[in-house]
Amino acid sequence: MTKLNKLMKKIAVIGAGTMGNGIAHTFAQSGFKVNLIDISEASLKRGMETISKNLDRMVAKEKISEADKTKTLSNISTFTTIKEGVKNMDLVVEAATENVDLKLSIFKQLDDVCDANTILATNTSSISITQIAAVTNRPDKVIGMHFMNPVPIMKLVEIIRGYNTSDEVTKTIMELSKTLSKEPVEVNDYPGFVANRILMPMINESIETLYNGVAGVKEINTVMMLGMAHPMGPLQLADFIGLDVCLSILNVMYDGFKNPKYAPCPLLVNMVRAGKLGIKSGEGFYDYSESRKAEKIASQFLK
Repeated sequence: MTKLNKLMKKIAVIGAGTMGNGIAHTFAQSGFKVNLIDISEASLKRGMETISKNLDRMVAKEKISEADKTKTLSNISTFTTIKEGVKNMDLVVEAATENVDLKLSIFKQLDDVCDANTILATNTSSISITQIAAVTNRPDKVIGMHFMNPVPIMKLVEIIRGYNTSDEVTKTIMELSKTLSKEPVEVNDYPGFVANRILMPMINESIETLYNGVAGVKEINTVMMLGMAHPMGPLQLADFIGLDVCLSILNVMYDGFKNPKYAPCPLLVNMVRAGKLGIKSGEGFYDYSESRKAEKIASQFLK
């Protein structure tokens, strides 16, 4: 265990959305003190409600006790300002919207208000760690921690080294991830990293297949589930991720590689423009507006 990791006990998470509350839940359940930060009180309330519901599911399945749930929730404090929320933290994990300008702005602020030794991590799924680190005065202490959704369940964490990320910080975050019962995989900083560089072109090609009239939504998903042993079809997975997020990641890779194979399908672009974003909006490739279908699909991952 590295010197930094021995001292790492206090974690701040920026963003109380799906990924942020999942990351906060995971750290808190592992015994860390967590500050969950969001500018919106309503988002913080929804985030804490989600954490509580997910813990209830774990209690019902006898994976944890009621005492474990109570302890996990007691480990989380909420804040609406970054300055207050990151005070005296050992690690800050940014999990805001996948928007490069927003992330750069957050990291500039973090660099100004965090202690000099605080490690700054981003949960970005595609944006350059090196670019994010360049707006700080501590590029050696900036790293990617790309958790998978739903965070409390999925084992993988992509650990992405920026150009200047130090060996010590990388080793610290790798070891820290293991304490969360995760499997960290170290990768280098190129658009999409590994997970989305492979996944997003598959999703995009699935949308192209639909767009070209080769087969319908159900048929495409069935082929991939039964033929390739995928637990969820690519179009259903796109709805689960969020079509706006898929589009954003594809655009980052297209801009980074200048390769037409990463160009988003026109159907995906139009669906996002129309507000058909998947589960989060109630409609994507499937209609989730009736009978709480979205919760039923999400619950498949919480068994």
